[in-house]
Amino acid sequence: MPQHTVIPVLSEEVREALDQGRPVVALESTILAHGLPRPRNLAVGEELEALVRAEGAVPATVAVLDGVPHAGLDKDQLERIAGGEGVRKLGHRDLAPACATGATGATTVSATAFLAARAGLRVFATGGLGGVHREWVRSQDESADLPLLARTRITVVCAGVKSILDVPATLQRLETLGVSVLGYGTDHFPGFYLTSSGHPVDWTVDRPEQVAAVMAAQDALGGPGSALLVANPVAEAEQLDPELHDRVLAQALTECRERGITGQAVTPFLLDHLVRATGGASLEANLAAVRGNVRLGARIAAAWAGR
Repeated sequence: MPQHTVIPVLSEEVREALDQGRPVVALESTILAHGLPRPRNLAVGEELEALVRAEGAVPATVAVLDGVPHAGLDKDQLERIAGGEGVRKLGHRDLAPACATGATGATTVSATAFLAARAGLRVFATGGLGGVHREWVRSQDESADLPLLARTRITVVCAGVKSILDVPATLQRLETLGVSVLGYGTDHFPGFYLTSSGHPVDWTVDRPEQVAAVMAAQDALGGPGSALLVANPVAEAEQLDPELHDRVLAQALTECRERGITGQAVTPFLLDHLVRATGGASLEANLAAVRGNVRLGARIAAAWAGR
């Protein structure tokens, strides 16, 4: 049976930008299909693309449509993903089955990073990464994001990892996997909903040009094709109240244990509990973080394109 290499279909806008050496920023689509209520999800998707354009870069929202990976969606395609009907949630491991069966799906961090890198994109902006789950010793539960980023040369702008995870264990795992972490304007790893997780980072940068210089040094050094994480904290004025966060998260973890919720069901349960128990404040902090990451991602992409 003849084989061919699958490379994401580029929108005309993305293809022209790459051909002309202009900045492009990859965006994930899971937040649209599975992370936000309708119809707000479509409005947020359009807003994030507009933020990228306002910074002089081109957005490339990544998704799989009818078995075909895409980097850059037109209006109808974006609406289809946001519509959610029959739209699966695709991690990196799901891409081959999705392509082979003609499925339509929104891409998580791992799938977006993989497809964006395949498409020749170098910068990807998202909310928070997956990581090592609490009680890992018992569950052995770790996000597929981490090992995928250890072997994918892409710069990921994020607000840390979701605070429902084991943050210090995740940082240790990233070190073991050889994934470099830069704190952007901070010497502490962000806490997703919170400006700081309380855990330090080893390297801090303050300008997009410094990030681009690290990216260039990665290429010059060679070696494993790992990612670069740019940890960009949500502004203090937009973070979730830390005391409220800690109290609600403790309640959610207790309820999770009491109800025997385990495995993949834990994360959506905890996130949903946070949204309900904070009156939607956690969702607003999440979106504030994503907006900041998208703006910074566009500035980094511009610095990278200008080298």
